[in-house]
Amino acid sequence: MQSELRTILAKAIKQRASDIYFLPKDDYFSVGFSLAGKYYFQSKLPLVVGQQCLNYLKFKADMSLSEQRRPQLGAWVYKWQGEVIFCRLSTVGDFLNRESLVIRLIYDGVKQQQGYFFSDQWELVRTACQKRGMIIFAGPMGSGKTSAMYYFARQLQDKQVLCIEDPIEIYEPDFLQLQVNDKALMGYADLLKVALRHHPDVFIIGEVRDEGTAQAVVRAALSGHLILTTVHAQSALGVVERLENLGLSRADLNQTVQLISYQRLIPTCDGSVKVLFDQVDNQTLLTAKPTQRMSTEWGQRLEKCYQNKWISLEIQKKYQAG
Repeated sequence: MQSELRTILAKAIKQRASDIYFLPKDDYFSVGFSLAGKYYFQSKLPLVVGQQCLNYLKFKADMSLSEQRRPQLGAWVYKWQGEVIFCRLSTVGDFLNRESLVIRLIYDGVKQQQGYFFSDQWELVRTACQKRGMIIFAGPMGSGKTSAMYYFARQLQDKQVLCIEDPIEIYEPDFLQLQVNDKALMGYADLLKVALRHHPDVFIIGEVRDEGTAQAVVRAALSGHLILTTVHAQSALGVVERLENLGLSRADLNQTVQLISYQRLIPTCDGSVKVLFDQVDNQTLLTAKPTQRMSTEWGQRLEKCYQNKWISLEIQKKYQAG
């Protein structure tokens, strides 16, 4: 069983899959990967072997082996060829009490740096991290936002970094990491208020998802902190609309946001995937049209990827709108 599981994990990591799926069928488990937001079937496992894999993974992630119906979450650190992979596990049983499992793979930021098309886009974020204010990462699930935030935070020498996430996705012993627990009245806004008393230099905020968190993040940025956070939006300039819907004014954004970095995993001609950024600085925010979503540079970068034969014409057209 463990050999089959090691083979599945190795194949997923080599392809830089964002998720591994173990889905129960009538007489087997279907194994699939998510690559650049698209599901790909990989193989079938006999029911007995598949269930053994699930039990082994649940044990490693400190999840209950006896519970197969109710949803469970767990975390596990997997080492592969010297690389550390952070795994978030989620299980749930269907109406027939058949359990499924999904593993979210979160890769180390140093390795991730090798997976970007343009080094100057990476350097732009690194330079922005030397200043104060908000750097907002956006993009679909699995596009590497959390890995990027942690990578850039690790480069800030002699800085106290405090993380607030739901849940903590990457264990970093050099950071102070707080986990959201709404039932214990420890939401993002609550933890931010307490965290400010620790006087950190840098905040990693897992997600700005409500008005209270948005206001708290702005206050932290105005008080001189560097904030690395994510916002769910379908484009770089869509982040602005999302934050305005959460009660922030354009004046708030102009004073606090220094960079919005939207990223997509783009399939390449050699079968791998790489990240392309659409990056919007404060000056672009001031001049952007209300209906504009992606910057003009996004299309230009895609064209350059195609001209360099990194991506196909089909992929260029598919991602033209972000």
